[in-house]
Amino acid sequence: MKIMFLLILIIPAVLISGCISNDDITTKEATENINKQNITQLIPREVLFGNPDKTSSRLSPDGTLISYLAPLDGVLNVWVGPADDPAAAEPVTNDTDRGIRTYFWAYTNEHILYLQDQAGDENWRIYSVNLKTREILDLTPMEDVQARIQQVSPNFPEEILIGLNNQDPEFHDIYRINITTGEKIIVLENNEFAGFITDDNYNVRFAEKLTSDGGNEIFIATDNGSWNLFMEIPMEDLYTTSIVGFDKTGTIMYLIDSRDRDVAALFSLDLNTDEMTMIAEDELADVSDYMIHPTKRNIQAVAFTYERKHWQITDESITDDLDYLNTVADGDIEIVDRSLDNRYWMVAYMMDDGPIQYYNYDSSKKQAEFLFTHRQALEDLPLVKMHPVVIKSRDGMNLVSYYTLPQECDSDGDKYPDEPMPMVLLVHGGPWGRDNWGYNSLHQWLANRGYVVMSVNFRSSTGLGKAFINAGNLEWGAKMHDDLIDAVEWAHQEGIADPDRVAIMGGSYGGYATLWGMTNTPKIFACGVDIVGPSNLTTLLESIPAYWQPVVEIFATRVGDARTQEGRAFLIGRSPLTYVDQIEKPLLIGQGANDPRVKQAESDQIVHAMQEKNISVIYILYPDEGHGFVRPENRLSFYAVTEAFLAEHLGGNCEPIGDDFKGSSITVPVGVEEVSGLTEALN
Repeated sequence: MKIMFLLILIIPAVLISGCISNDDITTKEATENINKQNITQLIPREVLFGNPDKTSSRLSPDGTLISYLAPLDGVLNVWVGPADDPAAAEPVTNDTDRGIRTYFWAYTNEHILYLQDQAGDENWRIYSVNLKTREILDLTPMEDVQARIQQVSPNFPEEILIGLNNQDPEFHDIYRINITTGEKIIVLENNEFAGFITDDNYNVRFAEKLTSDGGNEIFIATDNGSWNLFMEIPMEDLYTTSIVGFDKTGTIMYLIDSRDRDVAALFSLDLNTDEMTMIAEDELADVSDYMIHPTKRNIQAVAFTYERKHWQITDESITDDLDYLNTVADGDIEIVDRSLDNRYWMVAYMMDDGPIQYYNYDSSKKQAEFLFTHRQALEDLPLVKMHPVVIKSRDGMNLVSYYTLPQECDSDGDKYPDEPMPMVLLVHGGPWGRDNWGYNSLHQWLANRGYVVMSVNFRSSTGLGKAFINAGNLEWGAKMHDDLIDAVEWAHQEGIADPDRVAIMGGSYGGYATLWGMTNTPKIFACGVDIVGPSNLTTLLESIPAYWQPVVEIFATRVGDARTQEGRAFLIGRSPLTYVDQIEKPLLIGQGANDPRVKQAESDQIVHAMQEKNISVIYILYPDEGHGFVRPENRLSFYAVTEAFLAEHLGGNCEPIGDDFKGSSITVPVGVEEVSGLTEALN
């Protein structure tokens, strides 16, 4: 089980000294030097953060059709066309609001399935699109109910397994649902388990339940309908041990396992003999990805990510394929989809200084055909490299980090600026997630505006072994934050960052880290930008969604226990709200009113406390957003405000607000007068 609590994309800020007028900026002539300070041209926000041209490309199971997400009237929808002629694709969905972000093919080859919520409430519904008739069927038309995809199998093309918490909001029952009629049959009623493992025959094989100490118990289903304990996963291994599937026979189980070791390896377990066999391991990193044959269901390659992603081949039959694909383009290879007969592969190349490149690979011919990049406008723009670095924490831990330098600041090419630069520390969400190498619009944006950008995999980050994850237990606002400060200090010592001009910014946990930095290390940061970050850990944990109750022990053991008097006192001591009077530097807060994870009250509390103490704050609130800003109009408006905010406190280059509020629901309940040009842009 992997519960990635609070994980979202970080929303960045840009650093500016004086904004260049609209007359000086043109998106049509991207190569024109528009910076009056003789630095790299500004890349318009719309190019970086508007809707992508094409993304999330997939193949139909038979390989004849291609799909991708692309804008339709400014909103992301699913497009489908011939695999040999992607330009002929047409939209098959008609979302007009938030856009579609998650979709996949049904094994009929004639249906697309996608998920959508309302205004960020995360009560997902599942929809089926008939590609012949273009009819869209709501498979789960229920209010205040969350649907989950449990299993999709080629053995039952017209049916899928889903989870629904329609009977008890804390627990998801398992249903079998027909994607053409919407008819559903309950498979298993649930009033105790956090999740289930099913197979391609739609058998419910295992169930998971968290223990009181934050570990996990896996139970096996018996023929008489009862459950027997099958496997125990200690709390220390929770995020690094999980069942990931079965072979074709269903008798061999694949699992990622860190028990009796630090980094998680991939194993097979013979369910008849209990024999465990290691398939692949790495000395430094956990399993981050794997390739499994579409029909044979054997593991063919396993990936590990320390600084960069690398593959270990475990099935020699694909050696020639990966050898060839390594010659096609630079960057880290992602096998994003394969046809059921394994002939056609959808391959994406992740670059650090260019857009994602998509190819359709014919394994029978060992030939890859370039399809498109996800943002064509980026192809000729001055993007910059991302540099991996391992920084030592004060207590000797390895912090895998990434930094990006502005173009033209490193004249000798030694990966260090000619002089210390203002820096933005971007803190990832989760906290049980991680930063990775590759194209990062936030890094490119900030570096383009003249700033060093630093991302740190602080303790609690995943992928780097269980000891590293568990080193962050009960360390919110303590050693986890020390890691961030150690990275800032490293940048100071290396002559990378100007100590007087460092901003901290992040979303979700990164928002919490921002608030903690502004309250508890106020001398380190010149300003901060918090996006949907919790300010009061007690109220945060008391207001989690009902369907998170089965995993509440995760929070008790890794964050703090809000159910006991001692635990509440501990959480109060680790809450930024407790230290509001220590805020010395400017703070910008962004929040979605419908956020089910970090509710609006988290931002309201700290804003109100700051007002009571006459501490200035800028508060941006979106009535149609949840945990993060999904609508591009809202993203662009928040980025525009952030640029102007940071321009006044760090210095650099910026694009003016211009038309970036158009179509946005942005409101500014507090602090409108604190950002230059904000009042005018709202009117």
